[in-house]
Amino acid sequence: MLSLMRLGLVLFVVLTVVYASVSLWSRQVRKGKLRAAYDEGDREYGEERDLYVRRGLEDYDDSFRRKLILLVYIVPVAVIAYIIYVVNYT
Repeated sequence: MLSLMRLGLVLFVVLTVVYASVSLWSRQVRKGKLRAAYDEGDREYGEERDLYVRRGLEDYDDSFRRKLILLVYIVPVAVIAYIIYVVNYT
C-alpha cells in the first residue's frame, strides 16, 4: 500500500510538471500566432497589438483546447489503472 501511495505522489508531481510545461508552451504558441495574425492585418481599426493579443489570450483561456491539456492527468492514470487491472484480474 505504501508503494502505491509513493507511486501516486511521484506520478502527481511528474504530471504536474508536464502539465505546467505543456500549458506554458501552448500559451506561447498561441501568443505567437496572435502576433503574426496582427502583423498580417487581422485586427480591428485602431486596435493596438498588445490589446489584440490580450483579448486573444482571454479567448484562449476559455477555449476547449486549453481544457484538453487536462488529459495529461487523466490518460496516464487511466492507463496505469488498466494495466494494474489486467495484470491482477485476468
